[in-house]
Amino acid sequence: MFVGDSISLNQWQSLTCLLYTSLNGSNVTQEIDGSMHTVTFQDYGVSVTFFLSHYLVDIEMEQFGRVLKLDSLKNGDVWKQVDVLIFNTWLWWRRTGIDQPWDYIEDNGIVTEDMDRMVAFSKALMTWAKWVESDVNPYKTKVFFRGISPSHYSGVEWNEPQVKDCSMETRPLSGSTYPSGEPLATKVVEDILSSNISSSKHVHLLDITRLSELRKDGHPSIYNGLNRMDCNHWCVAGVPDTWNQLLYAQLGPQDMENGPQHHFTSDNI
Repeated sequence: MFVGDSISLNQWQSLTCLLYTSLNGSNVTQEIDGSMHTVTFQDYGVSVTFFLSHYLVDIEMEQFGRVLKLDSLKNGDVWKQVDVLIFNTWLWWRRTGIDQPWDYIEDNGIVTEDMDRMVAFSKALMTWAKWVESDVNPYKTKVFFRGISPSHYSGVEWNEPQVKDCSMETRPLSGSTYPSGEPLATKVVEDILSSNISSSKHVHLLDITRLSELRKDGHPSIYNGLNRMDCNHWCVAGVPDTWNQLLYAQLGPQDMENGPQHHFTSDNI
């Protein structure tokens, strides 16, 4: 199960397409149930699900408006039933004004109109980490957190100040470094994973940030069907296929010295 925002949807679409093309002639069904989109490969008993959760933590309607609750996570009972979980969040934390789907933020019972978004992001990830610690059984469920997916809206970031977005980009950056470095949110994710989740939980960081930063050419730009520039999401086939190759490489059974073994018979991803 992929849990997160529309970048998670990107990766889910990539994986379901990769599976469909490799399982030639397989009987496939699709189901949409609220926030969940599921593709099931009937001949193999494998379901691949996308669960839409922009912030991982909850947004609830109160009498005074929509409240983003940084210390509340109620969807976990659904998530922990599956064999593999791939989480992500970040894209929507940067949205403000009418583009954000909440009116207030609540943290530890205190409601405010807004707060430093990086601080809010960190607090939400702390709530998620506590849930992983308390609710996830590492002998049943393998957990990944997909790293921050970069955007390419300013050529200044890759030393081309005359370029304003990704619209005319047709080649990746050469070399293996990105001139402006990694997003600040990457450090937040790394700190939360290393300091707040015990090693016994075996949460894996799917570190896709650096390789994706080099792919300024990989976005749909004006060809997304929405009549606006899109340098956030990715073309499929494209960069998310590489993310899924990295995911596949980490999905195999591990020996008991390195972590619990996972035997997937009727997989739920």
